[in-house]
Amino acid sequence: MQQILDFLVKIWDYFASNILTQPAYMIGFIVLLGYILERKPLYESIAGFLKAVIGYMILMVGSGGLVNSFRPILTGLKDRFNLTATVIDPYFGQNAVTEGLEKTFGRTFGDVMLLLLFAFVFNILLVRFQKWTKLRAVFTTGNVQVQQAATAFWILLFCFPKMGRIEVLLVMGVVLGLYWAVGSNMTVRYTQDLTDGGGFAVAHQQMFGIAFVSWLADKFKAREVKAKKKARRLEDIELPGFLKIFNENMVATGILMLFFFGIIMLILGKSYFVGVFAATKGASGLAPNASFLFYIMTTSLGFAVNLTILQLGVRTFVGELTESFTGISDRLLPGSVPGIDVAATFAFGEPNAVTIGFLFGALGQFLAIGALLIFHSPTIIIAGFIPLFFDNAAFGVFANRRAGAKAAMILPFFSGLIQVFGAALISTWIGLSKFGGYLGMFDWDTVWPFFTVLMKILGIAGIVVVVLILVLIPQLEYRHDPKNYFLMVTDYEQYKENMAKKKATK
Repeated sequence: MQQILDFLVKIWDYFASNILTQPAYMIGFIVLLGYILERKPLYESIAGFLKAVIGYMILMVGSGGLVNSFRPILTGLKDRFNLTATVIDPYFGQNAVTEGLEKTFGRTFGDVMLLLLFAFVFNILLVRFQKWTKLRAVFTTGNVQVQQAATAFWILLFCFPKMGRIEVLLVMGVVLGLYWAVGSNMTVRYTQDLTDGGGFAVAHQQMFGIAFVSWLADKFKAREVKAKKKARRLEDIELPGFLKIFNENMVATGILMLFFFGIIMLILGKSYFVGVFAATKGASGLAPNASFLFYIMTTSLGFAVNLTILQLGVRTFVGELTESFTGISDRLLPGSVPGIDVAATFAFGEPNAVTIGFLFGALGQFLAIGALLIFHSPTIIIAGFIPLFFDNAAFGVFANRRAGAKAAMILPFFSGLIQVFGAALISTWIGLSKFGGYLGMFDWDTVWPFFTVLMKILGIAGIVVVVLILVLIPQLEYRHDPKNYFLMVTDYEQYKENMAKKKATK
């Protein structure tokens, strides 16, 4: 019996290491399975698999380029001013958990992977029994699942340090699986609207954030309509004179990033980047005899390059994924959609909304960091590029789509404030700040601190309350519009027709 269990564990480890936690191959696997279930010819199935994998790899090149180019610049601020600080970044957060688990709780990171398994299986079961759960999205972003499983594991151990190993895994497997299913489900309506029936949801670190920002944006629009004002989207704004150059997304992105990161790089100074060059043996940084001006230009304009690459990757794999997922939804998980990386939304809507969301979110973050320094906060936050960009850029895209340019500026700005203040409070309280990192994305600065308070104060009753809240959310969503709730996934054209008729009768 033990040998069988060991064999099954090895299979799971192999699947988790090579497919589940590797988003490109996970997406490719889903596409392959979908085409097989649709009984497509083998060559079409293999071609779809390869196209999906390559497309996602292209997306990751763009995404990785953004992160790798600018993370050293932001963390350089920490070195430049000798700050003992916590970096809000999913990878810094994961490393902090890895370093601190044994020292703080006497647990190992291996349990995190088991937690991921329990939560993922539970997510699938919740969608399979959607007749009762009202859940429609499967979380497939594997690298994000690892990061979240690590932080969630730490949070539960913080709340219940004496809870047994199996109990921790089962309890958090239920809570995390519910969060994945409920959070990605909350984005279905807004993502379908943004992509005109793209057939996917967002499965990332700001799912509740997207739903909340979209809801607030709708309130913005309603107020504008009531005041008989037209909410202008970014794409509707025609700039006069020389400002017309900002109408071109690639040019606007390049200029704004040159200004934004140029200032930071000038503050850090040439010597810092020369030092990085020496420390990395030429892998990054500035060669001693190279031009600092052109280094700034190359680094800043690389933002526009990587963003373009990212959008190309999205266009390459999304079509294959949505088409093939029909086979899975028809045969295994009826009425469901895949939840994928938030970066997929950047290829839809107004491209400048990505840049605007990022910049105003960054402004909010930097003002909040300044406030922490002024008021001598016990934890100083260093902006990580992933929350800085992926949260706020997404909020800009969704807000602009629903309520126009004003919402695309204001809502990411407040998101930036929340990210820093929320991360400072929760990372200090649960003890992750002393290990130098916290996940720091929007949901983990708002929703999860709220869950932590409930579980820490109420004990086991807090777990029950958290579960009940998560179970109740999709039920309320369904009751709001039962006729169209599943239709927006199964037949989007009919859904649009129904909504048009509904709007006309008001």
